[in-house]
Amino acid sequence: MTRARHLVILAAAAAGLMPAQSPVLSLTATTDHVSGANDSIRIDVLRWSTDAERDQMLGAWNLTAPPVLAGGRGGRGGRAGRGAAADPAPDPAAVVDPVPAAGRAGRGGRGGRGARGGEPSEAPRPTPESSLKAALSIAPIVGHLWSSEVAGYSLRSASKIAEPDGSERILLITDRRLGAWNDLWKPVGTDSPNNYEFSVVELHLNSKGEGEGKVSLVGKVTVDGAAKTIALENYDALAVVLKNVRRK
Repeated sequence: MTRARHLVILAAAAAGLMPAQSPVLSLTATTDHVSGANDSIRIDVLRWSTDAERDQMLGAWNLTAPPVLAGGRGGRGGRAGRGAAADPAPDPAAVVDPVPAAGRAGRGGRGGRGARGGEPSEAPRPTPESSLKAALSIAPIVGHLWSSEVAGYSLRSASKIAEPDGSERILLITDRRLGAWNDLWKPVGTDSPNNYEFSVVELHLNSKGEGEGKVSLVGKVTVDGAAKTIALENYDALAVVLKNVRRK
């Protein structure tokens, strides 16, 4: 290959003109039991998360993993352009604020309530939700979920669990809540949706690659000890949010 042709290929790849990475799994579905029902959905999984990556998510949820520090590979990532697989630019909201300088905390720089001698106030204690959110912000992008929205949602975790009868459970986690910018994903029939800043999507497919999916918009997040992954609690009792799921 000539040097000129090599440079052309590199330029085309950088401009997004080259074919994107082929997904290991592509699914289509239709939304249900949300305000924007009957919206067409496409899910592309570029690769499955490794055991180490799944362990990192579990450690974050169980508060056994080291906290994510400022300046990590946090990425906006929740809304990626089609075909984009690289980590986006850092998200300012995902970066931890630096500790304020001594003597500048609180009202008028005199330490405010709860701070003595100009010492900063104690940082809020992490929760499973905030810890997982921080871990997702630095995890690599492993796929995308597309809807009628202008941009898609980045998948930061993707796991597949094969069942003895040939069926499969697909577990996906986005680093942004579905519908964070609009009401298309607002659950209907409930007055108490969850306020997770991420979304866990659990799909159940039969041996033909057909099935349904449910989302943590209402369902609570838990740990599936047998599968060693994050999943939805009491899946059978939740409303279907993705119907007519089919493998492409």
